[in-house]
Amino acid sequence: MTDRISSTCMRCAVGCGFSQQSADVGRGASKVDGDEAHPTNGGSTCTRGVRETVDPVGERLTEPLLRRGGELRPTDWDTALGVVTMRLIEALRAGSDNVAVLGSGQQTNEAAYALGKLARGGFGTPYYDSNTRLCMASAVTAYRQAFGADGPPPTYGDIPEADTHVVWGANPAVAHPVLYEWLVESVEQGDGRLVVVDPVKTKTAADADVHVRPEPGTDLALARATLAHAVESGGVDRSFVEDHTEGFERMRESLPDIEVAADVADVSSGAIAELAETFGDRTIVYWGMGVNQSVQGTGTARSLIDLCLVTGNLGPGSGPFSLTGQANSMGNRVCASTGTWPGYRDFTSTAHRKAVANAWDVPLGRLPDSSGPGFVRIVDELARGNVDVCWTVATNPVAGMPDAGYVENALNNTFVIAQDAFRSDTLSCADVVLPAATWGESDGTVMNMERRVSRVAPAADPPEAVWQDVDIIAAVANRIDPGLFGSVPVDPEALFDEIRGLTADTTADLSGITYDRLDAALAVRWPAPTESAEAGYRYHDDGAWSFETDSGRAHFSNATHCSVPEPIDETYSLTLTTGRRSDTYNTGVRTRDDDEPGPPTARIHPKTIGEHLSALDRGRTVVTSRRSSVVAAVEPTEGVPPGVVWLPIHNAAVNELTLSATDPDSAEPNLKQCAVTLCAPSGDIDETSGESVGQTLSPPRS
Repeated sequence: MTDRISSTCMRCAVGCGFSQQSADVGRGASKVDGDEAHPTNGGSTCTRGVRETVDPVGERLTEPLLRRGGELRPTDWDTALGVVTMRLIEALRAGSDNVAVLGSGQQTNEAAYALGKLARGGFGTPYYDSNTRLCMASAVTAYRQAFGADGPPPTYGDIPEADTHVVWGANPAVAHPVLYEWLVESVEQGDGRLVVVDPVKTKTAADADVHVRPEPGTDLALARATLAHAVESGGVDRSFVEDHTEGFERMRESLPDIEVAADVADVSSGAIAELAETFGDRTIVYWGMGVNQSVQGTGTARSLIDLCLVTGNLGPGSGPFSLTGQANSMGNRVCASTGTWPGYRDFTSTAHRKAVANAWDVPLGRLPDSSGPGFVRIVDELARGNVDVCWTVATNPVAGMPDAGYVENALNNTFVIAQDAFRSDTLSCADVVLPAATWGESDGTVMNMERRVSRVAPAADPPEAVWQDVDIIAAVANRIDPGLFGSVPVDPEALFDEIRGLTADTTADLSGITYDRLDAALAVRWPAPTESAEAGYRYHDDGAWSFETDSGRAHFSNATHCSVPEPIDETYSLTLTTGRRSDTYNTGVRTRDDDEPGPPTARIHPKTIGEHLSALDRGRTVVTSRRSSVVAAVEPTEGVPPGVVWLPIHNAAVNELTLSATDPDSAEPNLKQCAVTLCAPSGDIDETSGESVGQTLSPPRS
């Protein structure tokens, strides 16, 4: 029997420590258990994280592919890299903004750093972003505006200390099962309360002591009304507000009339009062995509932070805690040079740009002075024909982005390089496919949502023709700018040492974290400026507060609710919202089982079904938005409010319906709300695709 190898689960951002045993080539680990010595989870695991590490069911990419005669055909690495290099060089001759690069929160810190180094320092492109923009950008922007830096203040150690847990627009029972166990234990052992804010009765909401159900898209109105009630009812922690914050009076003047806001959110004033009163106890407020994926995501996240500030819920056992989906979203933000330079260095600062240029030994003028327009607007540039080459790494924009049909058309008009471990929907647009190693085959580090850095280690070699992410990136770089990386294969530890150097003396200081330290301690929380330092609760040290703002104080906000970007009307009279299923990973490429074909399942209230009986045929309907139409199986449930249609985010067809409007501050798309209607399927149903045969499923774009 082979030795057990310590690693980290890459299923979600909880960051559980794994003990894994090697398997046959190409399948990662053969046996995985929770690592009882790991400081993050102490041996706890969820079945899906173990299952998807040991036995992913998606179709594995095992050799490079090149499109010839309209079809992707096997090729060798020299040929694939030669074509990639030629097309990139040709595109860059026309300007650095002629190449787009789209990364992922599923990469290791080292791979994300390498991709950013090549995109920003080698290509100099402003059109580089990560798919973390699609899920965490609003929370990130809110943290920066309120505290001066990214990242939640609490840690996992604060969960058992809280009296009340407010879960807003998230379903951790499904998305973060291990963290949810800690939350439930805290409630049960401490005689606490679980309060859930969600339009849908999710698995988490079913366990709640209080469940508040706002109209989809009205979370900001509800949050501001709750804040107004806390202020008006004497729930203000005057000492904390006066000593450690600024902007309180302006915030108070911006608050809405409670009754008016309650009417907008379709929530009773009594429910708002009950919600506000929960913040009178020691409270952690958690939020997820139901808050972030909105044109008002930043304003809503800021308002949840405001609730913590105004009630003094900042400090051990309390505070704002956004829940991250992808395993390494935070590591991507710290290391990848997307929204900031490594270590959260300000992108527009000349001093920081000089430090990065010097570290990379590239001309300062090559580094872009803007972080770019964000993931969604980069695709707009592709659609306009302004970008010739797009390189996607461990991301599946054809399925994961809003208005996915538009995204697919944009990619079809671009030379696409797709780098991934499993076959994805984006491969239909790819001209070259570069196969990469996956979980259990990769070496490097990741960061979980509470800022802990931990190791990922290979339990097996990948298939013979599959390369590590960092080696693919370096091989491309060496053909374009040989000075960026050394020879291939690249040493991940050397890349991590580069990261450590660039983050030294920053708000995300990793300089005291080494591979040797991680091998001994298994996980270390940043900032860690020395080899013995490890951070705890953020901005707080022995009762003293110091935020990363110019004044050293936390900032209140003045957000005001506005209408949803696509209101319902007589033609599109229902609201679509989306959510996760527990059995599927992200867009499903790792967990997609082609032996289980068929359409996505739409969960709809029986009353709504009764009002649309003519739109049903043999348990199916067609969900239609202004952008596209999707055949769906219908599941009656009272857990979804009347007038709302719920669809899973993982099916590639679902995001053909969604809206590409974005938050003006964070550039995160409005994935959680758009207007739809139901129509009867015409013709026969194709059981393989779930589509209606002979029916035109795409209405004209309006």
